[in-house]
Amino acid sequence: MKKKRKTFLINLFLAIGLVGGTAARTLAQEHTPHAYIEQYKEVAVQYMEQYGCPASIILAIAIHESAYGSSRIARHLNNHFGIKGPNNSKVIRSAYKGYASVEESYADFIDFLRRRKSTEQLFEQYQPYEYRKWVQGIARSGYAHSPSWSSKVIGIIRKYSLNELDIQPEGDEAIASLNESDVPEERYTVKQGDTLYDIARKYGTTVQELQRNNGLTHSRLRIGQQLIL
Repeated sequence: MKKKRKTFLINLFLAIGLVGGTAARTLAQEHTPHAYIEQYKEVAVQYMEQYGCPASIILAIAIHESAYGSSRIARHLNNHFGIKGPNNSKVIRSAYKGYASVEESYADFIDFLRRRKSTEQLFEQYQPYEYRKWVQGIARSGYAHSPSWSSKVIGIIRKYSLNELDIQPEGDEAIASLNESDVPEERYTVKQGDTLYDIARKYGTTVQELQRNNGLTHSRLRIGQQLIL
């Protein structure tokens, strides 16, 4: 009898472990940048076509602010853009706004940009393919306080080629867009104590990408060295 009970408990623990492991793997697979992009790119494109804000901007900011849907305010408040406001959550205490759905959060982000004087002009000034100008304009409006926010958002757009979702220009506008893409890359001057890892974290990139952009085969830096971000 004791032997049967022991065997039963062992099998039970194994089953729980397998189920728990599967659930953890499934959750990890859901919270990845690529899975996030696949899930919400159509929503981003829809708002781009309706209002003119680049789909790349919408997705990149959502990925950055919500840690591709894995942050606490994203999971418990459906808030993917870090917008502050009231919420009725009984799970977490937060100054961030709560939404009935993620799609509602996306809609409010666009409305947020359109209702603020500092950003409503962007819809008239820039085209859906001018994502750099949009990022700079949103950053200037005070949307984010981190000085590296713009670099991180642009880094996300580049890393996942999100600008391919944007409406592309035609004719003379296409030439202007090409000229804009020829603008020199943003650079960083190495200071005492800097490491590639610290710089990569600060600007939302990776050590490998910094090495590739600058033709580095090692991680040694010298003070005053210029790095392409």
